[in-house]
Amino acid sequence: MNSIPMDLKQVLLSVLTHDGIKQEVGGKAREYAELFQRRGTDHPVIRVGAATCGLSAGAGKTLAKLRELAARSYPDAEIIETGCIGLCAEEPIADIQLPGRTRVAFRKITADKVARLLDSVLNRQEIPSDDLLGQFRDSGDSPWENIPFLDELPFFRKQTRNVLRNCGILDPGSIEEYLAYGGYRAFARSLHTMTPLEICDEVERSGLRGRGGAGFPTGTKWKTALGRPSDQKYMICNADEGDPGAFMDRALMESDPHRLIEGLAIASYAIGASRAYIYVRAEYKLAIPRLTDALEEARAYGILGENILDSGFDLKILLKKGAGAFVCGEETALINSMEGRRGTPRPRPPYPAVKGFFGKPSVINNVETLANLPGIILNGEEWFRSIGTERSKGTKVFALSGKIVNTGLIEVAMGTRLREIICEIGGGVPNRKKFKAVQIGGPSGGCIPAELLDLEIDYETLRDAGAIMGSGGLVAMDENTCMVDVAKFFMDFVQNESCGKCIPCREGTRHLREILERITHGRKHETGNDALIRFKSVIELRNLAQVIKETSLCGLGQTAPNPVLSTLRWFRDEYEAHIFERRCPAGVCRELVRYEILEDRCRGCTVCAVQCPEKAITGSPRHPYRIDESLCSGCGKCGEVCKFNAVVLKQGERHV
Repeated sequence: MNSIPMDLKQVLLSVLTHDGIKQEVGGKAREYAELFQRRGTDHPVIRVGAATCGLSAGAGKTLAKLRELAARSYPDAEIIETGCIGLCAEEPIADIQLPGRTRVAFRKITADKVARLLDSVLNRQEIPSDDLLGQFRDSGDSPWENIPFLDELPFFRKQTRNVLRNCGILDPGSIEEYLAYGGYRAFARSLHTMTPLEICDEVERSGLRGRGGAGFPTGTKWKTALGRPSDQKYMICNADEGDPGAFMDRALMESDPHRLIEGLAIASYAIGASRAYIYVRAEYKLAIPRLTDALEEARAYGILGENILDSGFDLKILLKKGAGAFVCGEETALINSMEGRRGTPRPRPPYPAVKGFFGKPSVINNVETLANLPGIILNGEEWFRSIGTERSKGTKVFALSGKIVNTGLIEVAMGTRLREIICEIGGGVPNRKKFKAVQIGGPSGGCIPAELLDLEIDYETLRDAGAIMGSGGLVAMDENTCMVDVAKFFMDFVQNESCGKCIPCREGTRHLREILERITHGRKHETGNDALIRFKSVIELRNLAQVIKETSLCGLGQTAPNPVLSTLRWFRDEYEAHIFERRCPAGVCRELVRYEILEDRCRGCTVCAVQCPEKAITGSPRHPYRIDESLCSGCGKCGEVCKFNAVVLKQGERHV
């Protein structure tokens, strides 16, 4: 890492001293803050979203092209990598800031569009309408006329961005930028003006609940650990994000790593922990190096280490890479993994706050929970309590994925209606399909049907609807989604990820998966008493799910049946169609659908026959073809390649 100019370091740190936090930032500190915020810049500044979503969409090539052209034609232009602003569906996103003017963001700026964009903005001082997203709202620079502000766009308008406020805005690799935007002031205030107990009280009164699962009150958990006498305590960040469709923690660590570090430092001070860990998935190839660099920067500035900011408090933060086991999202399994043991849950009590990592008092919070702390300390408990519902305070970050227009990362106030998230922020379901359901809370969550679109999302309402908040994965589904197939997918995932320690989870989830497989299969696989076994097992479906829920050892097993129970509750008609009629209404379960070629539409072009993987389509050129149902696997490839709409889907089991 480059050496830090002492003048810069001293000035930026001056606002974090005991005296500095009591007065307004002024003089040299203000000058440096404006410098790193690029206010009143005298040269063009170009920023590109370079988180995982942006890089996968081609941002790496966009950056390479920008640097090539800048070196040749725009030597005074500054190019900065930022994180994810949340609108992943429009990546790569680039924004340009001219001297004295606000930043303007552009969508889907692939490498082939760079030259034309730079020519328009840098040479002709014109903002092209093609690929325009909008301009940032900035009180210091002059706005452009007739260009919408980003916060007025439907995707951003209904959001309340507290945790994500810096994501896509600042350079995640620059502690100077983080400090310029007010970073580490909450930590400094904690060290210089508050006792650990006062911090625990503040967080408890704020109403902050754990954002990684069931929503246990954060301050209450901290007080348990604070009150335990011990020569060593540990604060652990659970960044082991294992839910399919969830990428909130990854995006935050990639886009604003210092915010996580600051929140973890505040929490460590609050419980009296001199050592903290970030347990992160080893698969996060971008988040890990950015966290590593951020930790090095914080140590170089004296924000981590010994006698931090002359407070007498010592803190060392280490990264611990996990192997990606879903069960290690459960706190006691996570602790076992950190100790070098197999990742299996422990019986509780004792809880980790009493006896955790290596037998010492330990608190585990997830990334989003910790990222909320700087805002609470700086703005106060009342500010946080003013957001959300009576029992669920603050905001919640969700990862939107599935059948939705605006896939990406959002942050909304607790109590926001599901309809606002799906139809306004998310842009609705693409291709004019009907919205059917949303899976929320990951494999341990549940499916919320279209009739509950006006549900106000918080911990209690989701629980009453048969789901859980979880970490915040939100997968939208359209009319072509089979809910029985969805339940089967999640049961297969949970069964494969079960640690196998307790019988209800290990054996129960396997039986649930087998039952779901039976009702999505046709008679082709049945022999002897299989049909009778199929009906008998269906009768036990709900009871078996309830037993698993009530008797499993850890949270994974206790919530594993949620996808089955919620789909049974809200989509019972689909189960009945599969069970009694051997029919898949959505046309997804291959053995319960059949395809037919309409003679009056077929032109005998042979394309379907050539593309059929089972060679189930026969006929002669320029004459109608037919499908041999005994060979057809129901893959639907014929319908995809037919240009004449001659292949139609028929409900009901194929004749074998």
